[in-house]
This record gives sequence, structure tokens and C-alpha cells, in this order.
Amino acid sequence: MNTTIAFITPPFTQLNTPYPATAYIKGFLNTLNIDSYQADLGIEVILKLFSKQGLIDLFDYVHEHIEEVSPNIHRILALEEDYISTIDAVIAFLQGKNSTLAHAIVQEDYLPRASRFEQLEELEWAFGSMGIQDKAKHLSTLYLEDLSDLIVETVDTNFGFSRYAERLGRSAHTFDEMYEALHQPLTYIDEITLDLLQQLIDKTNPKIMGFSVPFPGNLYSSFRCAQYIKKNYPHIKITMGGGFPNTELRSLKDVRVFEFFDFITLDDGEAPLENLILYVEGKIAQEELKRTLIAKDNEVVYINNPLKRDYKQAEVGTPDYSDLLLTEYISVIEVVNPMHRMWSDGRWNKLTMAHGCYWGKCTFCDISLDYIKVYEPIAAKQIVDRMQTLIEQTGETGFHFVDEAAPPALMREVALEIIRRKLTVSWWTNIRFEKSFTKDLCLLLKASGCVAVSGGLEVASDRLLKLIDKGVTVEQVARVNRNFTEAGILVHAYLMYGFPTQTAQETIDSLEMVRQLFEAGVMQSGFWHQFAMTAHSPVGMNPEEYKVERVNAEMGTFANNDVPHVEMNGAIHDKFSFGLKKSLFNFMHGMCFDMPLHEWFDFKVPRTSISPDYIFTCLNDEPLTVCKPNQKVVWLGTFPYIEYFEKKKKNRVFEMAQLVFYTKKETIGVDVDRMVGDWFVHFVETLKEKASQTMTYQEMKKSFEEFTNEDFELFWYSKPAQALKDMALLVL
Repeated sequence: MNTTIAFITPPFTQLNTPYPATAYIKGFLNTLNIDSYQADLGIEVILKLFSKQGLIDLFDYVHEHIEEVSPNIHRILALEEDYISTIDAVIAFLQGKNSTLAHAIVQEDYLPRASRFEQLEELEWAFGSMGIQDKAKHLSTLYLEDLSDLIVETVDTNFGFSRYAERLGRSAHTFDEMYEALHQPLTYIDEITLDLLQQLIDKTNPKIMGFSVPFPGNLYSSFRCAQYIKKNYPHIKITMGGGFPNTELRSLKDVRVFEFFDFITLDDGEAPLENLILYVEGKIAQEELKRTLIAKDNEVVYINNPLKRDYKQAEVGTPDYSDLLLTEYISVIEVVNPMHRMWSDGRWNKLTMAHGCYWGKCTFCDISLDYIKVYEPIAAKQIVDRMQTLIEQTGETGFHFVDEAAPPALMREVALEIIRRKLTVSWWTNIRFEKSFTKDLCLLLKASGCVAVSGGLEVASDRLLKLIDKGVTVEQVARVNRNFTEAGILVHAYLMYGFPTQTAQETIDSLEMVRQLFEAGVMQSGFWHQFAMTAHSPVGMNPEEYKVERVNAEMGTFANNDVPHVEMNGAIHDKFSFGLKKSLFNFMHGMCFDMPLHEWFDFKVPRTSISPDYIFTCLNDEPLTVCKPNQKVVWLGTFPYIEYFEKKKKNRVFEMAQLVFYTKKETIGVDVDRMVGDWFVHFVETLKEKASQTMTYQEMKKSFEEFTNEDFELFWYSKPAQALKDMALLVL
């Protein structure tokens, strides 16, 4: 095989699904008829390491090279034969190929157990109601983590399942430490990685190798692989792109990086890679490269040909997951956080509804960079076309839309298109908790297969939300969360502490808001992040406006995104970390709502100033919503059967009709006037016949009044109409 370009995701990202960047680029190159190949070296290394032969080799290496070990590792070594005899079966089970093994795994005498299982009794209450399959997945995850502890202590301190040598990549303002590490002898994991890399190169014979580096935990491996290629295949050109260089390496000055890479491309990769390929093939000059860093005259030079336009989202093609080992990924259950579980359990096809962020104002976010700043939605029909293509290609019907924040109007159109095509899919995405997410929209999203949303509540304080320019209030978030929850969609909130000028009072008040949201049952999952100042955010670019100071005003010569800083008022936020996370863990499991907030902390904290019924009041003070004439009306229910009957009242006989609906769960009857019943049957028939299967609120009102000669408003606010709205009549 002779390949123009081979893409690699270096170790490690996720175990359960491939990181989508290479699939996006391969799909784009397909539109240009440029042949490419892609591989996820991360999953390949894991599968080679965690196999019968892999463990035999590992244990032999440890016995030969390591003399002193901790009691925990001594126990694992003593159980060597049990690990070797079970590993292939456990991996097959986690790949979904050996489901009956779950019955053995949940028995205490099947898996060898070391220190990771000591936490099991503490978690038993959290997993007590789990099914056998889930419990077996969790136990298998602990078993793999025990083996990970063996690797970390004996052969490679940098090992981690979803990251490798992350410390070297995180906030690496100089290249010195990474450069020194790359001139140390190869680690045990390096040897496995490079052996697989060699097999890949020999198989594909590429002109160019492209490394996708989304996270700090991929960076070291990408350099190790590039170093190996430079030494053994000097004719191959090497490029790096992805989330890490896009945010961290924009101001790169250290020319030593180009001892390993020939090119580093920034932001959307389509146009830069097309021109890079043309340059390598001798078809264009170096000056025509697009958003590309190179070394020239022993200096780092940035080339950006303004004549080469970027591609519109409609032009980039459908992601192509071919070449990847889709059936070999493993699903694990590490923690009980339900949203984190969605990240690690099951395989999701990754797609995008809209490039960039339609809001683009949050002051902690990198809104000055194109991946956030340049907002471009994709047409709903094209999105669903891509979904169908991926279902045919992968056999998987789960989708994770990886938007910065999916636009509500586009989510509505995508949901309607999914329903029109009668697709059976499951999907989730990231959103802003804005008031556009009405009860009816949430019901529509649920009907189309939406199972979860995640969004930034950030700091549950209206003053700080305004300072962040989040565009939402806590009251609004509570109502939106209620709408999602009542529709049956899981809600995960990103929570933040330590935003500039945040006081201890605001931190405790924020925790109280979160406590009330969980107690009210309108939030199911959350995670606290400590604020990090980044160079491309409004806070990072204008720190004095937010009363913070950079610790080091000089730009680094390597990575420059995370900016160390201190608050002018001397506030230290780290101390809140443990208490915030421990309390949240309990709230997620419906526990400890009555526990005073100060008991979560081992230092003095202020009392909350938030009323204990604040969220309850927000949820009950629902403002009256009035339908707008141009809003869309959708009927998601079954076709109604109509039965006529008479009703006597005060010596008068009324002609009545019962509309009968057979839902998946029950049979529902709604009694209405005969004329109204006939109109509703006609209305549903009209909707079914329309290509859009929608009409406007104004059209529905006109249809009703012409058919019945009655006032629509009287009907719309009646009990029968409310029953129809509660069931399946949505105004969007």
C-alpha cells in the first residue's frame, strides 16, 4: 500500500471510542480523492499490553529487572498466573463479545484482586442497584487499574489509560523537560508503541505522517513517534495538528521542536493539510502553506497564505471511521458519575452541528481563537445525512455532537429531521442553559433520541455569571434543567470555582445552589473545575480588569495557554477543592442534603446567604408563556381514533367525541366537542401529509376557527387541549 498521508492518534485518549479528529480529516480528504490511512495507536498499545502474551512479557520483564516492590505489587506478582489466565476473557467481555462472562466476574473468586478493590465496599451502595453487566464492567475496570498500578510502579511511571506523560505536556512553558525526556532510554510503553508504529509505516508506506494531538496526555508519545520516524524513515514528512497545538503552540519559538516535526498546522485542518500535501508533492511553493509553522534559517516561521480560503462546513464531507478498530474498543465504568460514564462506556460516533460557538462571549473561554470565534452551523438535513452515512459505515446508532454549544434552533431542526426519517438513534451534546429550551423543545429532543446534555452552570452566582458574561441566571438554569429532566434527558453541569474576585461567601452560596438543584431533582450529574486562566480568553488578555496578575509576564518559548496567576486580593481557592467534590459526590447519589455545608470543609467557611427554598421558588414561579404566531406546531403522538357519544347536561344533549390514542405505554382518551374532535383528526391528517410535518401556531389557529367557527383561544386553554399538549402536541 502506498498512502499519501497516514494519520495517527498517539497514546492515550479514550478506551471506548476513537477520538474523531482523524476521521473528520479523512472524510474531508475523501472529497478531494486524496488517499489516507488512520490509526489509533492508543487502543492498539492497550490491546497489545493487556493480552495474554502482553502480560507474560510484562511479568517476565518485572521479574528480570525489578528487585524491590510495594506490598500491593508483591500481591499482584504472586497472582501472576490468575491475571494471565483471565486477561483475554476480560478484554473480550469489555469489548462486548463475551457478555455471559459477567456472571463469573461478579463472583468473588474469578478476578484476582489488589488494592483498587479496597474501595469496593465504599462504593457498594452506589453500585448496589446495578445490573450484573454493569457491575461486572466496574469490577473489570478495577482489575485493569490494578494492572495499571503494576505498570506505573515497575516499568513506566508515566502510564495512564487515557493519558501518557501528561505532566510533561501540561503547562510546559519551555521545551527543556520534554527535550530531556526524549533523550532518555525508551520506556517499556515506548517500545510497544514504536513496534506498532513500525508495522503501520511498513504497511502503508506514507509520504506524510500526521499526528493528531488533542491533549497534553498525547504530546510525549507524538514526539517519541516523530523521533523514531526521523531516525528510521527520514524521507517521510511529519506534521502535527489538533487541540494541543491549536491552543498551546500558537506562539512557539523553540526551534528544537522541528528536530521532530516538519510542520505544525493550526486551527481547522482541512485547508492547511490540503496545501501541505500539495507542497510535499512539489505542486505549490512553501509560501503557499496555510496556517503552518515551520523551521527556516534556524527560526520558527509562521506561514499563512491569505489566498487559500477555508472550507465551509457543508464542504468538508462526512467523517470516515474506516481503518480504525471499531469493534476492539473497550467499555469501562470507572466512576459513578453518570455523565463521565457516558464518556467511557459504549461507542459514540462523533459529529458537529455547528462550528464554533453561537454565544462566544464567556470571559474564561478562548473566544479569540477561530475554533470558538468562527460560528458556522450546518444544515439539519446534511447533519442527518451524515448520521445515516455513519450508521451504515459503523453499525453504531449512538452520536456525540462535539459542539462548543449546540444551537437550540438547529437542535430543533435536527430532531424534527430525525423524527421525519423515523431513525432510531441515541445522541447527546453540550449546550448553554438558555431559556430557548422550553418544556416542548425538550420533549421533542427526547423523542428524537436525545439522552443527555451537558452545559456550563460554571459559578452558581448571578454576580459572577454576569462577570463571566454567561448570558444566563441561576433561576433560568433551574427551569431549563427541570424541562430537560421532566422530558427524561440527563443533565450534567460543569461547575467552576476560583473565578477572579470570587469570595468565600460566593463559593459557599454556589455550593448551596448546587445542593438545592440536586435536591429538587433537576440535575443528575456535575463536576467542579478550578478556574484556569488561558492566554486567549478575555481574562487572560486583560487580567487587570478582573483583578488578577500573571505570575510570569514573559511568554514561554514552547506551550503558552495556561497562564499562572494570583488574585490581587490574595484569595486562595485550592482549599475548597476537596469539600466541593466530596459534597457533590454525595448529592449525585441523593445523600447528605441535610448536612450543614460547613461540615464538608476542614476550615472555617461563612454561612450561606441563599434562602433554603430559593430553587423551589424559582421552579414554582413559572412566567406565563404566550405562543407566537410563527412558532412551529408538531404532533408527536399516534393517529387518533374517534368515537362519538352524547352527553346530557341540564336537559340539553351535547354531541361529543372521544379521541383515543394508543401510546407505547397506555391507552389515553380525551373527551371533546364533536366538532373539535373532527377538527383534530383533520389537523393530524394535514400534518402527516405535509413534507415538514409541522405548521405554524397561526396556521393551526386559523384551521381550527375555519373548521369549527369557534374561538381558538377558549379551546387552547381548556382541559382537553392541555391533555393533548401534555401528551404530544408541541409548540416550538
